Amino acid sequence: MLVEKNAPLQHCNTFGIVARAHTLVRARSAEDVRALVADPLLAGQSLFVLGGGSNIVLTGDVKPVVLKMEIKGLRLVAETPQAFIVEAGAGESWHDAVAWTLAHGFPGLENLALIPGTVGAAPVQNIGAYGVELQDRFDSLDAIDLATGQPFTLDAAQCAFGYRDSVFKHQAPAAPAGAEGSGPRGMGLAGRAAITHVRFRLPKPWKPELGYLDLERKRAEAGVAEPTAQQIFDWVCEVRRAKLPDPAVVGNAGSFFKNPTVTPDQCSDIIAREPRIVHYPMPDGTIKLAAGWLIDACGWKGKSVGKAGVYEKQALVLVNRGRGADSVTGGEVMTLAKAIQTSVYERFGIRLEPEPVVV
Repeated sequence: MLVEKNAPLQHCNTFGIVARAHTLVRARSAEDVRALVADPLLAGQSLFVLGGGSNIVLTGDVKPVVLKMEIKGLRLVAETPQAFIVEAGAGESWHDAVAWTLAHGFPGLENLALIPGTVGAAPVQNIGAYGVELQDRFDSLDAIDLATGQPFTLDAAQCAFGYRDSVFKHQAPAAPAGAEGSGPRGMGLAGRAAITHVRFRLPKPWKPELGYLDLERKRAEAGVAEPTAQQIFDWVCEVRRAKLPDPAVVGNAGSFFKNPTVTPDQCSDIIAREPRIVHYPMPDGTIKLAAGWLIDACGWKGKSVGKAGVYEKQALVLVNRGRGADSVTGGEVMTLAKAIQTSVYERFGIRLEPEPVVV
């Protein structure tokens, strides 16, 4: 367990916001997390678990102890006639983990290529892209109870996955039980658990997921009737790089707002006023609207508030127009976000919900 005081966080968040942690602990094993919980100087203090920092907006220095998850490791833990079970450490880069599975002959995560962040953050957010969500490929995870230091394991049902949602994003008064297999469905674990390892169930036989127009276009351009998982991986990377800025070049937190869902009647009403609105029917009968289209329709693409801007190629992404010490502030980002929310609500009657955690 490595403990740092007054630690800079600018390189620990993909927005590149300048901030510091009063105390930062780097955990490179589950034992490090348990040692933190047992430490007499640190135990009992508020904790903030940090992965790749790709889904946060820092609005100032962080007073809680920052627990930076850096647990590594990738391995095949089981193989059945139905699936490969692959395990990854919470501190692994998500994209690198996806690439590793393909390189080792375990397809199934290719649609989720190039999503920023770490493996440990993936179930918290129930990440998704191009017709696949993490819950579709999830087996189980290991975590540590930050109150007791006890390890526990959750399956998919206990994680209570929803659209960009999970049990880790909700508060609850009761602590998770320490026994393996604990954590009943619906129990809120926000701020009370640190994920250490995640296991994926990658189904056999593999079949491609090509339900999105961007991927169908790539398939038509390539003239490929039955693409491989590696081809889909490459196409997803090409599409994402064309639409989204590289955080190493332009600071950002990826898609800043969730795509809202409405009833068919609400959608019909909006279509009557805005015939070109981009929308997708969902299995539960609701209609998902493209938040980026809504923002673009309100004229925000390319606009800025201070050093916070709306990306010119994709209105769903807010970017850092500052550099180095002259970086955007979290306050500027949230001022811009709130102005966009107001515009969209006034025009469409829809409240956009931010994806990143505001700290």
